[in-house]
Formats: sequence, structure tokens, C-alpha cells
Amino acid sequence: MSYQLPEKLLNLTPYAPLEGVASVRLDANESPFSPPEWLREEIANSVKSIDFNRYPDPYCVSLCEKAAAFWGVQPSMLVAGNGSDELISLILSWFTNPGECAVVVSPDFSMYAFYAQSCGVRVEVFPKQQGRLDVDALTDFVQKKDARLLILSNPCNPTSLQAGREEILHLVQALPDLLVVVDEAYMDFSDGSILSDVNRFDHLILLKTCSKSIGMAAIRLGFTISHPTLAIALKAAKSPYNVNAMTQTVGEVLFSHPNYLREQCQRILRCRDMLYQGILNLSKKTQEILQVFPTCTNYVYCEMQDAKRVFSALAERGIAVRCLGNCLRICTGTEAENRILLESLADILH
Repeated sequence: MSYQLPEKLLNLTPYAPLEGVASVRLDANESPFSPPEWLREEIANSVKSIDFNRYPDPYCVSLCEKAAAFWGVQPSMLVAGNGSDELISLILSWFTNPGECAVVVSPDFSMYAFYAQSCGVRVEVFPKQQGRLDVDALTDFVQKKDARLLILSNPCNPTSLQAGREEILHLVQALPDLLVVVDEAYMDFSDGSILSDVNRFDHLILLKTCSKSIGMAAIRLGFTISHPTLAIALKAAKSPYNVNAMTQTVGEVLFSHPNYLREQCQRILRCRDMLYQGILNLSKKTQEILQVFPTCTNYVYCEMQDAKRVFSALAERGIAVRCLGNCLRICTGTEAENRILLESLADILH
């Protein structure tokens, strides 16, 4: 007899990031701006002081203190992770039991359901209507499915649309008997965070990331923000040294410069607005673009007559975007990269 892979691995559909080389990368919702030289020097000097022969701080105490100050919450509410992905996996693994139900919405970030597969959780999908979230209908759906956990992004990845702050709070209040996880990875680009209300609820977890507006996707650093009771449980569930010393050190440097972080976010928004307006103008000149969704994020989501054709044509020109069904998700680049994208789109759709 030969070894047989478990059925859950045989049926696994992996997340598929872009492979290969592209001269203009607008596919992964990263910041287009690398840190300036002065910040790189400060990071380099901090990294030099690390005791590389020692394990890192298991609870990221100094890092969480600085991050908590940036977000205006108590450090006891934060748990740091190896990117939000690790934290999503931890939550789905430890706050559910095999056979229980987790609800996701669609469209939304595909990794929520992906991580649920590994721990035997039954995933039920609530469909949005025209990309919009009907909070009352979602509440009924969750209750009918006897769900243990609900997870969703707000603003939404990939549609770039956002449910209002009061809508999300209404949802949390209406579901006191299950864990509600709200991924605010893109909330830095919008208003409507429920961050100031987190400590009111003992069944709510927010997710935050350093990969988007903060522009540090390479260091893989994310956080949960929750009532301290949930934070203690997550600290117990995580691996002992889940965030390496270099990431902790870089994170401490970053959160020591809150004004820089806010300025970077505004810089990205200016480029995003340029991209959005450019695609919107193109949509008025061609029937190939069926709809350009309003954006509350650092990317633009648009429905196309033939998204795959446009995706392939852009790839041939060295421009990477994300193709999702009949829609394209296009992250903002620098002003120069946006011009290249818009000029190429105009030529392809002519």
C-alpha cells in the first residue's frame, strides 16, 4: 500500500497569486511606495541591534504598545500575527469545532473559506446583491444556519464597497451568540471603522494589517483588536514565537512615526483617485466597461464585457491586475504606473 493524501488536501483549491514577472504590479493591493531612505536607515540600524541567537518576544509587547497608541486603543486588546492570514487561520481553527458552521459572504476575500477547510468547518455563503451587504438578511441567514462564526471584510475585498459603520454595529449587536470577525484591512482608506466600539463587545474581533496603507507587505504583520478576554484566548492559541524579531523591530519603527503613516495613506489615496477617475472616464467612451464600482479602498473594481481578454492583453504589456470572473480589480500604482495602465487600457478597449 502507498500513502494516500487526506481527502481535504485532494480537494483543496489554493489561493493563486500572480506568478512570473510584471513591470507594473497592480494585482495584490500593495502600496506602490517603498519606504524612503531615512526610514530604511532607521530600520537597518534597529535590525542591527537584534540578538539573533534569542527567540523573539512571544507577546510582542513593545510592538503592541506602539500599534495600540497609533489606533487609539489599549495594548491589552491587541494580538500580533504573522500577517492577517495567520490570525484568520487561528480564529477559524480555535473558535470553531469540526462540523460547526462558519458564514462568509460573496463576493469577499477567498481565504476565509480556504482556512475553514483545514479545520473541518462547514462554510455557508451569503450572496450579496449587486455587491451590497443587506445586514438584516445576513442576520437572518446566520441565525438560520446556526452559525458559530461570521467573518467578512469591510470595506470589501474585492468589490471596494463598504457597509456603513452603523450597519456593522447593528449586525454585531444582532448576533450576540456567535463570534463576529470584521476584517478592516482597507478601512485606512475610508471612514466608518468600528474600532472605537470594539471594547463594548466580547464577541467581536477586528483585523488590521500593515500590508496596505502602511506599505509593509514584505514584513508580514497583522493584528487582531478585540475585548481583552478574546485577546487572551488568541494569545493562548497562537504559536509561542509567531512574529519574528525582525518583523517586530521594523513594526516598532513604523508605529513610532504615525504622521508618516498617515501621510503615506493620503498619498495612496491621491493616486487611487487619479486611477478611479481615469477608468471612469474610459467607461464613458467604450461599452467594454460595463460598470465602475465606487471605491472605498486603494483599488478600483470594474465589470467588463470580456475581463479575461483585457486581463491577458494587459499581461502581454507587462501589467498585472487581478481577474475575478468578469471583473477586474486594479490596485493603484504610482502616478506614472497609473498613466501606463490607463494608456494601455484605452488602447486595448479602442
